[in-house]
Amino acid sequence: MPTTDDVLQQIGEFGCFQKLVFLPLCLLSALFAPVYVGIVFLAFAPDHRCLSPGVAELSQRCGWSLAEELNWTVPGPGPVGDAFPRRCRRYEVDWNQSGLGCVDPLAGLAANGSQLPVGPCQHGWVYDAPGSSIVTEFDLVCEDSWRVDLLQSCMNIGFFISFLGTGYIADRFGRKLCLLATTVISAVSGILVAVMPDYTSVLLIRLLQGVVSKGSWTAGYTMITEVVGLGYRRIVAILYQAAFSVGLVLLCGVAYALPDWRRLQLAMSLPILLLSICFWYVPESPRWLLSQKRNTQAVKILDRMARKNGKPPPADLKMLSLKEDVTEKLSPSFSDLFRSPQLRKHTFILMYL
Repeated sequence: MPTTDDVLQQIGEFGCFQKLVFLPLCLLSALFAPVYVGIVFLAFAPDHRCLSPGVAELSQRCGWSLAEELNWTVPGPGPVGDAFPRRCRRYEVDWNQSGLGCVDPLAGLAANGSQLPVGPCQHGWVYDAPGSSIVTEFDLVCEDSWRVDLLQSCMNIGFFISFLGTGYIADRFGRKLCLLATTVISAVSGILVAVMPDYTSVLLIRLLQGVVSKGSWTAGYTMITEVVGLGYRRIVAILYQAAFSVGLVLLCGVAYALPDWRRLQLAMSLPILLLSICFWYVPESPRWLLSQKRNTQAVKILDRMARKNGKPPPADLKMLSLKEDVTEKLSPSFSDLFRSPQLRKHTFILMYL
């Protein structure tokens, strides 16, 4: 009985059929890059300072430049150049009082301006950058700056959960169903991130997006390596991951054109939703169908693959369908990873890595 690799060698290891499958999967890999590293632009933290009521009016009345305004109204850097006081502290001064002059307005309040009491930013912040980001919209600076890291940590937790579950789902229900479901949910969750009104909602949706987006990328990787022949498997795996780098380059250009984080998030998510339509036409992996003893369906896909590649179906192709339902279908489980000494060794190595 011929193996799948034997059949692919006869009908085309990387013909027109495989290329038509490979292209949308590479686009999926490229669109995964913004999901993974888009936080760099979505949560960009520009230079900022405390908002002090009355400073803008005083600056306008005195005709100060931005540098002069900062010099008179913002505390200087802390010890050893620490910029924390400058960004996260304000002089506890009522800038609306009429007795403040335009030349060294703090001179009459203290003998040395640096000795004036400083306090936390009670009225928000002023950001010296156009556009908006998650940081500027939800004021994730100073004491709340750790929340920016939490956004990416939730995404990484989602990746970890995906590693535990996506492989089983793809083995149990099929590569195509796993790929289609995770891609659609990834796109929808990305769109939801763009419309969420508060930080907590964004955080939770990003956790979900991390689970499904990594699962989508992994299912695509499995799919493309299973529909090509042995001689091209390494090449397509490298190109699939190289598409991720292309996505990084494109992300920079899109982020430059869309400085508003919500529009950028939509621009990162809508193409994934459109791409999921293509996956309706991506066939199931013949290797998976054979592993499930669904040989007749596998033969139909291999026959279509041969015709698309301009190759005649091999005479022994029909032999794959003769033993359908003779043996029990494979039912993979997590315990299979530890069933033999060799599998246990590889499983523990991969879990450690």
